Amino acid sequence: MTIATGVGSMPGEDQHAFAEAVRTVLGELPELTHLPELPGRGVTATMTGRALAVMAGLGADLQPAGWRLTDAPGVDHRRARSLLGQDLDGFEEQAQGFAGGVKIQVAGPWTLAATVEKPRGDKVLSDVGARRDLAQALAEGVRAHVRDVRRRVRDADRLVVQVDEPALAAVLAGRVPTASGFHRHRSIDLPEASAALGWVLAAIEEEGAEPWVHTCAAGTPLGLLRGAGVRGLSVDLDRMSAADHDVLAEALEAGETVALGVLPTSAPSTVPTPGQVAESVARWLDMLGLDPATTGPRLVLTATCGLAGASDQWARRVLGLLRAGAAELTG
Repeated sequence: MTIATGVGSMPGEDQHAFAEAVRTVLGELPELTHLPELPGRGVTATMTGRALAVMAGLGADLQPAGWRLTDAPGVDHRRARSLLGQDLDGFEEQAQGFAGGVKIQVAGPWTLAATVEKPRGDKVLSDVGARRDLAQALAEGVRAHVRDVRRRVRDADRLVVQVDEPALAAVLAGRVPTASGFHRHRSIDLPEASAALGWVLAAIEEEGAEPWVHTCAAGTPLGLLRGAGVRGLSVDLDRMSAADHDVLAEALEAGETVALGVLPTSAPSTVPTPGQVAESVARWLDMLGLDPATTGPRLVLTATCGLAGASDQWARRVLGLLRAGAAELTG
């Protein structure tokens, strides 16, 4: 049957909100729950802060311009690691006996390279050696992270690692601004982009987890992601090109997973029913010549992106709608 999951982020600004988010996702997403991310708690809880907390062998610190690599972890880097550890402890406690699938998220190497600065300034993206070092440090860190999560959720029947790459399309198109803001970093060649992603995805798969890539940015080359070794593609249904539809159909037919963003991250003026959610997905599958009865759990319904900016009420409701829509699609 088709199942539902969340992209990752949830609303909330403190640890009480995190505990409530864990209760919500465990209750609403029994087939494939996820470790919530609450960026509203501050910079150490953002996508970049979380990825740096996972990264192995490199230090970082927070500067006025943002995160910067350093020789040793600075105080904010240590805080990011501590917060991730607290979150994993809280998730582990509430997930005791949980036997469904578990998904964790981490920013990908190209989004990090476009966000984090080198020790002497400017983005990591500007230096080929720094790009390589960051991607390899992330791959090794993710490897250890997967082992830690698996130890904590021993009863889970599936472990997914979603690599978030919202900046990849901009990196490939040469649209990332330099530190001055007056110029743009040169575009990255496709072979290099694929190789760096491949290191991270291979580390995930070698640890027995499923590597997914999520992007809600139009223009991301999904074929490149498949070539780099993804086993799941998470995309926004409304931002796909004709070529994207073809790649997703090929992925489903090859036994890979497609997570389809079908509900908005903020409450619309007219909230769809589960039947309407199911109907929109059924129309898409029909366009591809696929039957929902044959795609099974390889087709996953999600929101279009994270829910950090949603109200608490909508965040809970959208997860319930996704689960009900998924059930109705193959009911």
